Amino acid sequence: MNLSILARCDLFRGIETAELSPLLRRLHACTREFDKFQPIYRVGDTAHALCILLSGGVNIERCDAWGHKTLLDHITPGSVFAETYACVPGTPMMVSAVADEPSEVLFLPSEMLLSSAAQDSAHSVLLRNLLDVTAQKNLLLTRKIFHTSPKSMRGKLLSYLSAQAVQHGSDTFDIPFDRQQLADYLGVDRSALSAELSRMQRDGLISYKKSHFVLNHSQSDE
Repeated sequence: MNLSILARCDLFRGIETAELSPLLRRLHACTREFDKFQPIYRVGDTAHALCILLSGGVNIERCDAWGHKTLLDHITPGSVFAETYACVPGTPMMVSAVADEPSEVLFLPSEMLLSSAAQDSAHSVLLRNLLDVTAQKNLLLTRKIFHTSPKSMRGKLLSYLSAQAVQHGSDTFDIPFDRQQLADYLGVDRSALSAELSRMQRDGLISYKKSHFVLNHSQSDE
């Protein structure tokens, strides 16, 4: 197992590398390899373990009754997934986790992870980190709900760009998405999004080039 990946994982922040192997043994952690397109969890499964990706890539997908898939997230090595479901045992998963390439996943069983009394200081730190990781992901989800809830395309863009300005502490900033990624994030058509950005620039609300944006507060939305 590549402990250097775990040492960089937020879940193990504050835990010495020498403590990782003994901690994982006490938690009955295990690893498993997955082929490309092989599901790790399917919709309807109950997650009995929190997952950490050690190598490869994993897509978090939503699939409706007609087989239409929506990509919700892409997991990279060192990232945690399925933690929310692992913390609520017995809850059917509403998404699938599928290997996007040959991947290795570390499983931390919920029963051992969430034991009522942490056995040692490393376990206590792990539980605090789990709370922090879960809270951070919930904040990201809340922000996305804010940005996708406006009915108009302009409303969605204004919400997202305003939040980026607050996050960067400046009206001039670079966003982490290209046009297609931004369209996917907001749940809109890429061509329609690009057209609305052009209109917003023409109306004096923003200036932009590729992923670099400037908000112009001298103008107001109608």
